[in-house]
Amino acid sequence: MTMSDACEFSRLVKVKPLPGETLAMEADAKERKALAKRFQLPSIEKLIATVDLEEDGKAIRASGTLTAAITQSCAISGEDFAVQIDEPMALRFLEEHLIDRDPVFEEDEIEIELDAEDLDEIGYTGESFDLGEAIAQTLGLAIDPYAEGPNADAARKKAGITKDDQPSGPLADALAALKNGQN
Repeated sequence: MTMSDACEFSRLVKVKPLPGETLAMEADAKERKALAKRFQLPSIEKLIATVDLEEDGKAIRASGTLTAAITQSCAISGEDFAVQIDEPMALRFLEEHLIDRDPVFEEDEIEIELDAEDLDEIGYTGESFDLGEAIAQTLGLAIDPYAEGPNADAARKKAGITKDDQPSGPLADALAALKNGQN
């Protein structure tokens, strides 16, 4: 999906001239509902981002904070619970033709190091970029897909699941008896 394909929270910013003040962007009810559907959340109650933009050579740096109140489903019990997200944002917008999309890797290399300049780089074409979509993607990355709600332990107990390091059930009991020298 490209940034122009998703338009649940589109906020186009002209490259020239860049706004000089801090931008405050808030998703309305319709946008929050569409984003909740996109990220498979029961709801998004609040989504606000404050962003400062500055030119950095041929790039545009966007730094700020994303604040959201979401409802998501517990990975264990399936019950909905409230989650607060306060996420720092550091993005770099660069004209699409300036982004190197084909890094060269040696066959024996298993680890690469990235500089801060290589992280969260977003390409754009034309005279503007979609800061709203970048904020939406930042939200998507901030959501914990394995978040556990307040009743996760009770759901585990009800399902007969105990601590990961202590298996339970008839087989586990038989193995424990053998280990302890009992028949």
